[in-house]
Amino acid sequence: MVKCLSDKCALVNSGVEDYYLPKNLQVIIPVGGRATRLLPLTAETSKACLRLLNKPLVEYSLLSLASQGVRNIIFGVKGYTNYCNLYDYFESGYGFSAYHSIKPRVHIRYQPNVDDLGSADSARINMEYYNLKKPVFAVQGDNVFDINIKNLIDFHKEKEAALTIVLRKVDNVEGLGIADIDKNGRIRRFVEKPLPEDAPSNLANTGLYVISPNVRKIFKEKGVQQIIKDGKRLDFGYDFIPYVIEAGYPVYGYRLENSWFDVGTPRNYLEAMKHLLKTRISTLSDFEERLQIDECSFVCVQGKSSDSEKVRRQIVQKIQQKKIQIKGSVLIGRHCLIEDGAVLSNCCIDNFTYIGKNAAISNSAIMDRAVIGDYAEIKDSILGRHVKICSTQSNPTKISDITIIADDVTADEGCILSAAKVYPHQKIKGEIINQTIMSNQTTP
Repeated sequence: MVKCLSDKCALVNSGVEDYYLPKNLQVIIPVGGRATRLLPLTAETSKACLRLLNKPLVEYSLLSLASQGVRNIIFGVKGYTNYCNLYDYFESGYGFSAYHSIKPRVHIRYQPNVDDLGSADSARINMEYYNLKKPVFAVQGDNVFDINIKNLIDFHKEKEAALTIVLRKVDNVEGLGIADIDKNGRIRRFVEKPLPEDAPSNLANTGLYVISPNVRKIFKEKGVQQIIKDGKRLDFGYDFIPYVIEAGYPVYGYRLENSWFDVGTPRNYLEAMKHLLKTRISTLSDFEERLQIDECSFVCVQGKSSDSEKVRRQIVQKIQQKKIQIKGSVLIGRHCLIEDGAVLSNCCIDNFTYIGKNAAISNSAIMDRAVIGDYAEIKDSILGRHVKICSTQSNPTKISDITIIADDVTADEGCILSAAKVYPHQKIKGEIINQTIMSNQTTP
């Protein structure tokens, strides 16, 4: 291995070789805040548990990591909703491991009830609380990624890095952290969310980090403590990464060529959904067998029990008889009822959903237990759980232009929603164009 040129490198590489095996890797997934960019979907739901293709968003990270031998997960949860949603679904990892036949099982732990001051602070708290002496892989809770963990760890070890940041080329740098690297991959400068004209490159921070165990010592340095004291914050992008670079520690950028999505906005959510429907992730094989409709179209209908298999056969028969039209890539969950004349295009229909006669759904996500009335038109939108869209042939409801309807909302017949946001537990009617309807409001 290349010798360190700085005394500061010495604290990075004092670990044991086996610490770098995936089975010994410790993963911290910071999950904090309200995920305001995804409101109103996250008004009552943790961002990490928001459903994407009929499973919690963060489950894609866990499955990808577990398929490569990772077994130790810590959810860096902040706040009541984030903790309860994650713990109630994943608990300590027994059920998750059993359901996906993961052996040996995944161990899941949680951040103590200490409010962190940002993503890096969450890593700091958990590295201390659990006395982590092995490398840590930090993963943002709203990321979906396809990465070879062994290659990443080998890169980190070879570079003798204090911190390795996974970078990916992007067409649009807006809203992202951007890195400037030298020919060896060492990061010279890092700018969080620069203006496009000020961006030093097009290499974006994916929110995936390998952290050497002795970074615990860096967290205790006076400079870091001063950042916390002055700003009441310790975020990776805004605070910790710039500090570590400026302090002279070796920080490297690992260039990711595979898929990565920041599912932090409704538009990004829909883009990720369509991409995953079409191509999937190389480390995942969770979707049931695809039914090819034509050269460009296929459908996956989920369900393995005898009851759900019966429903699956009924839906497949309707598709084959052309009573239901499938265009592009479509995922249909368990125990769905889809009436004749429905047209489904590049969309996801979650479990226990009813789709009425001649309803048309395109480029949209319909979460579980929704009811979509006859002749309804839904385009480029996301509908939450237990949503009811009333619609008839004479008075159809139309929803479009990245409209977001949160859980347990009922829309009357004839509603027109465009670029609208509707918070949970409401009844709406009429036209809602470029408006946000809060819980204490009523529509005209």
